[in-house]
Amino acid sequence: MVPVLTISPDSRAGAMGDAGVATSPDVYSQHWNPAKYAFIDGNAGVGISYSPWLRNLVPDMNIGYLAGYYRIDSKQVISASLLYSSLGDVFFTDDFGNHEMTFSPNEFGLDLGYSRLFSENFSGGVVFRYIYSNMTGGSYAHGVPTKAGTSFAADVSGYYNNSVSMFGKDGELGLGINFSNIGSKMSYSDEDLSADFIPMNLRLGGSGTIELDDFNKLGLALDFNKLLVPTPPKYSSHNPDSIIAGKDPNVSVPVAIFQSFYDAPGGFKEELREWMVSIGLEYWYSNQFALRAGYFHENESKGNRKYFTAGAGFKLKGFTIDFSYLMPTVSNHPLARTLRFSLAFDIQALQRNGI
Repeated sequence: MVPVLTISPDSRAGAMGDAGVATSPDVYSQHWNPAKYAFIDGNAGVGISYSPWLRNLVPDMNIGYLAGYYRIDSKQVISASLLYSSLGDVFFTDDFGNHEMTFSPNEFGLDLGYSRLFSENFSGGVVFRYIYSNMTGGSYAHGVPTKAGTSFAADVSGYYNNSVSMFGKDGELGLGINFSNIGSKMSYSDEDLSADFIPMNLRLGGSGTIELDDFNKLGLALDFNKLLVPTPPKYSSHNPDSIIAGKDPNVSVPVAIFQSFYDAPGGFKEELREWMVSIGLEYWYSNQFALRAGYFHENESKGNRKYFTAGAGFKLKGFTIDFSYLMPTVSNHPLARTLRFSLAFDIQALQRNGI
């Protein structure tokens, strides 16, 4: 349910193979690791990002993201964001193929977050999220009325940042972890007794940045990502209710989270396949111009998303403009030629420059 919650919403991380849990903080940290806000420079900022999504399949599907933060004091930051997805116009028909209505399915997640610095090098963050998913417009499915699905969820995250020396150069080390979308199941009908899990997720990783000289800076980020939902078991061909490998997926949310680490029908080998890997590179010149590249890997049996990414960024007088481009490793992939555009504003820098 609601897979849009797991899609990279901004261009910087989107250009770095969807790596972002431990990178340096920016205005879009709400999605990747809200604890990073405690280390962000500046007192306030806002950013907006837009992506035409899956345009090889749907001509009018879009994803938009609005995020912002405000520093309360030297240790505390509050943040908010809105993630919105429109699936374009969909034509609904009855069982005989007759047109009933045209509807634009849409989903959104509305967040409110808080992050705090606990020590010179460590911070924590929490986000509360309201999720809304209207995929049917109240139409009937097999004679059963449908409704919009709703859920409440939370993120809990941590971030470690420290100055280090690498190869005789000054640098920074970052470590991050984020448990996201930990919340209630969702259903699209009052008569549906089997609600589905939202995409509860664990993301952890590290990053390193080295200052080559006064003008050039290079960073590397590595993320590991895993869904905290049950793996579908294998059922007996003679008795569809009998599980012959794996675990019963009809469990509560807390059980599902712990069970997700050992419930794969193929055992430990299959559990390893459920981890997705993101690796990203970022180069800055004079802290004004950035070049980025990355790679995302997902096992063939778990979705088979494999793609390279690239992008660039420009920073000038409180404005930051970023874009990214996605290149799948296979031809005719629905994600091919995916573009993202992001625009961010540093309120303090704008005031300092009289804008």
